[in-house]
Amino acid sequence: MKLLRVTAKNFKNCKDNYTIDFTTKAKKSAEDKTYELQEIAPNLFTFNTVAFVGKNASGKTTAFDLICCCYEILSFFQFETTKYSVDNIELEIFFYHKGDVYKYTTVLKANEIYSKKAEFQNEHIYKKTYVQSKSANIFNNDGFEEMVKFYALPSDTSKLFFVLGEKKNYSIHYDSRDDNVESYKVIFSYMQLYKISTEIFSSVLSVFDDNVKGLTMTEDKNYCINYNGVEMVKTANELIYFLSSGTTKGMILYTIMVISLIKGFDLIVDEVENHFHKTLVENMISLYKEPLINRNNATLIFTTHYNELLDLFGRKDNIWIAKSDEKVYLQNMHDVYKEHNIRSELLKSKQFYNNTFDTAINYESLMNLKRNLMK
Repeated sequence: MKLLRVTAKNFKNCKDNYTIDFTTKAKKSAEDKTYELQEIAPNLFTFNTVAFVGKNASGKTTAFDLICCCYEILSFFQFETTKYSVDNIELEIFFYHKGDVYKYTTVLKANEIYSKKAEFQNEHIYKKTYVQSKSANIFNNDGFEEMVKFYALPSDTSKLFFVLGEKKNYSIHYDSRDDNVESYKVIFSYMQLYKISTEIFSSVLSVFDDNVKGLTMTEDKNYCINYNGVEMVKTANELIYFLSSGTTKGMILYTIMVISLIKGFDLIVDEVENHFHKTLVENMISLYKEPLINRNNATLIFTTHYNELLDLFGRKDNIWIAKSDEKVYLQNMHDVYKEHNIRSELLKSKQFYNNTFDTAINYESLMNLKRNLMK
């Protein structure tokens, strides 16, 4: 299964018809097809990396939340969140699965008892066989036929169960602002579940702190750490203060990155640069672009303030610019370059710093702050 496009109404503070498209808009060179794109069906391309950029409070995290919402529904056929209201959200989700393109529409309603749990209403599932010659028009209504023969399900369970068949992870989400003692438990749970080797985990540890020669979970759920040849047993609370925040965050992010690349899961990261050196983020991007490593079509989807990272992108249609006025909305960088006749060879980061995309910090507000401080 591969997510192709989502459109939402009444989602958080988004403008209606808030759309994220994961399929290509621009021409595809041979180099793009090797390093930038993944061909999930003949002439149907999605991206190895997708970025959401914009100034503070522009809606980057909103895009992250919508993508996570879609994957929760597609993976587990249910959805609940403590972050925002789920009432009256309208979704249209396109995805590719086993030779067919599906269009799924629903309205989420809040559960009467637990308002953060969604109930699925007015569900419709449409299906058409993917045809290479019609790849440019896969979102058109032509050829879709509605699937109607379904058994009854509980109201909090989506009918997508009848299409995808079983609960299955298609993505892993990571919010780099999270920093708690559960991080280590998550790491070892993932390692056990997805059979990550000790050798790979050791190489992850050395990236962030080469003093850490080994880390294991004990039977009593404590942690044995080998620090420069000295073995110590620490509780999760002790370990989180013993190691730096960057090391802890890096361990979990790179561990789930390894799982993403091995299993072909999409990795969704909010504020990828939080606590990480830019070089480490650049390395992550390069791994998703390496065909010998990313063999199972995993996609790295992230929000960032590191505009320089965009210069690593060979394309523009996999970069979304988050903006806000009364509500938040998205612009695709490919469309913006085309609309304003911006020369394609110019560095994307330079365009950001020149405020081409209207994403710079408000200079007058900064000067007003300075004047008030001088008083």
